[in-house]
Amino acid sequence: MQMSDTRQIAVPPAQVYAALLDPEMLKSCVPGAQEVTGSVEDGFTATVVQKVGPVKATFKGEVTISDLVPDTSLKIDGSGKGGAAGFAKGGAEVHLLAKDGGTELSYDVEAKVGGKLAQLGSRIIDGFAKKMADQFFQNLQSTLEGPAEGEAETTQEAPAKKGWFGRSKD
Repeated sequence: MQMSDTRQIAVPPAQVYAALLDPEMLKSCVPGAQEVTGSVEDGFTATVVQKVGPVKATFKGEVTISDLVPDTSLKIDGSGKGGAAGFAKGGAEVHLLAKDGGTELSYDVEAKVGGKLAQLGSRIIDGFAKKMADQFFQNLQSTLEGPAEGEAETTQEAPAKKGWFGRSKD
């Protein structure tokens, strides 16, 4: 299974690049991540809990980051075993380009699964893999950019001042 996408992130490439090498950032961005430890030099270990169709599994695996070109590109490879559910492995080539005052991040992902997961069918697996990749990069973008201006105040104040459908509580 292969997929590619591009997204614009409103921070400089150096900040995006640094975030992709930070285990705490990876933990906060990988959907279902319970733990991510290690370093770029030694590789990372990760524990991720995911539900794919009817199969829920805890994957324990390793992630390596290679082909590092500071603030420009890197390659992420990972594999994990989910016990009876099977295994998953894949990689992503990530490219960063300074554009429009921020970063254009593009990625090419390749993923493979085996065991019970493979029996679910390619449509379920492909949809799940796309959702995981999209969610990871959306989480990365949201974490780096923070909430939009005025968004935090509005979402926090509105429920305290008004009831359902904007009606006054009086």
